[in-house]
Amino acid sequence: MANMKQTVREPFGDRLFLGFIYLALTIVLVITLYPLIFIVSSSFSSPSAVSGGRVWLWPVEATLIGYKSVFLSSQIITGFLNSLFYTVCGTAISVILTILIAYPLSRKTFFGRSGLMMFIVFTMLFSGGLIPTYMVVKSVGLVNTRWALLLPNAIWVWQVIIARTFFATSIPDELAEASEIDGCSDTRFVISIVLPLSKAIIAVLALQYAIGQWNAYFDALIYLKSDKLFPLQLFLRSILILNSNTGTLDSGQIAEKQQLLSLMKYSLIVISSLPVLLIYPFVQRYFVQGMLIGSVKG
Repeated sequence: MANMKQTVREPFGDRLFLGFIYLALTIVLVITLYPLIFIVSSSFSSPSAVSGGRVWLWPVEATLIGYKSVFLSSQIITGFLNSLFYTVCGTAISVILTILIAYPLSRKTFFGRSGLMMFIVFTMLFSGGLIPTYMVVKSVGLVNTRWALLLPNAIWVWQVIIARTFFATSIPDELAEASEIDGCSDTRFVISIVLPLSKAIIAVLALQYAIGQWNAYFDALIYLKSDKLFPLQLFLRSILILNSNTGTLDSGQIAEKQQLLSLMKYSLIVISSLPVLLIYPFVQRYFVQGMLIGSVKG
């Protein structure tokens, strides 16, 4: 029997188009990946190699001096612990508050939800500005306290919209009605039924809030005065400033300090990026699902 199977080849135009796509993606990958490789390689190189611009792709004169200097600094250790505290506590507060406001807004039986949602969305378009916000934070006694980094930006409107859409499309009204007939209270329904069914959107909220808290420094710059409360990102900013302002030292001290600060800068960038890189793989499978359901449906 003759073999009737024939290999179907794609038209030349389609193959050429795919080739351009792969080429463009490769260029984007190189542009994105090279700065990360450069930072990691610089963090493991010697101070003289970093300041002399001899690091290009791989570590030059490999050493751990940069990481030793970072971990021997009590201020940086304090900043790391503060950032960890702000991230964990701030994420927990933000996720809880977002769920508490998004779930009622997703129920059709909630009176006035359209008007309330209009006021919430209005805050995305207009805000009081920096000075009025600072005056409010100061008037309630939050300046130079940890609460100044946890409460003022605890809820993001975009997160509320995503969570509300997820609850409206994934938690049917019939399920709430059935639980009500069985004598289940609203609080018990949210804790025992809604939250277990909402792992995807909770992962999305937690990841985005955690990244925002971990990378935030502007609020700390405005509201905090004591260096015992500073997050890690504020110390990284201080190192960047010190690296460019060494004019009060003699030439030998300037060269030595600039070399060490340049190396510490790269080491600190790697350390500050590790927590996010370690957390993301554990929530990745929920992230895409939650984003698609929470932002596309509805």
